[in-house]
Amino acid sequence: MEADVKRIMLTVAYDGTNYRGWQLQPNGITIEEVLNDTLSALLKEEIKVIGASRTDTGVHSLGSIAVFDTASRMPAERLPYALNQRLPRDIRIQGATEVAPDFHPRRCDSRKTYEYRILNREFPLPTQRLYAYFTYVPLDVPRMQAAAGYLVGRHDFKSFCSADSSAQTTVRTVYDLQVSCREELIVIRITGDGFLYNMVRIIAGTLMEAGRGRIRPEEVADILNACDRAKAGPTAPACGLTLVKYEFIRETT
Repeated sequence: MEADVKRIMLTVAYDGTNYRGWQLQPNGITIEEVLNDTLSALLKEEIKVIGASRTDTGVHSLGSIAVFDTASRMPAERLPYALNQRLPRDIRIQGATEVAPDFHPRRCDSRKTYEYRILNREFPLPTQRLYAYFTYVPLDVPRMQAAAGYLVGRHDFKSFCSADSSAQTTVRTVYDLQVSCREELIVIRITGDGFLYNMVRIIAGTLMEAGRGRIRPEEVADILNACDRAKAGPTAPACGLTLVKYEFIRETT
């Protein structure tokens, strides 16, 4: 990398409703595409961001991470203000900082935290329709909490991975998995070292099966050990899922 080129890390929040996820796609607009175009226009050079992780169509984020290289002399701390004036209202930069030239967000140990929100009441609320999955079927939160306990730890999560995943290994570590209820809103909060394709949404769908009484909480252990996607519950809709936190532990070599 040339000496006058610096690497900038962005923290990006977005409402994913109108996007085909993070990664560039041939059949729809994505967060990555919008960031590339906006940065290129602002800095008067071709910019291609590198995302730390990807989100699917319709999934939201409070703190996704991306880096890019630039020869611009604009200080990193000014970038959020300049970008937010140009970005659509459903994408906003939360912070920017200069990092080491060889820093790569996918070559670092990290922890990601997601929340899956479920609106559990008799009738849907229009203000929640884009950010929570609605079900009128009563969910037993203590049963969901009991089921969640079987998923904490380092396991092979093949049963909770979409069949078309290209992951080299399906082993992941879930550090924490909590199910809480605030009035009519049930929140599944999960922290792990990484997540397989649709993993959080399949976990949410399976915990809802336990909450509906269709499976016993202890059956989740059998589903996990089966390493068979057909044994787990359905994939919950994308609208209820938000990436809420991305933490770097240390850079790997």
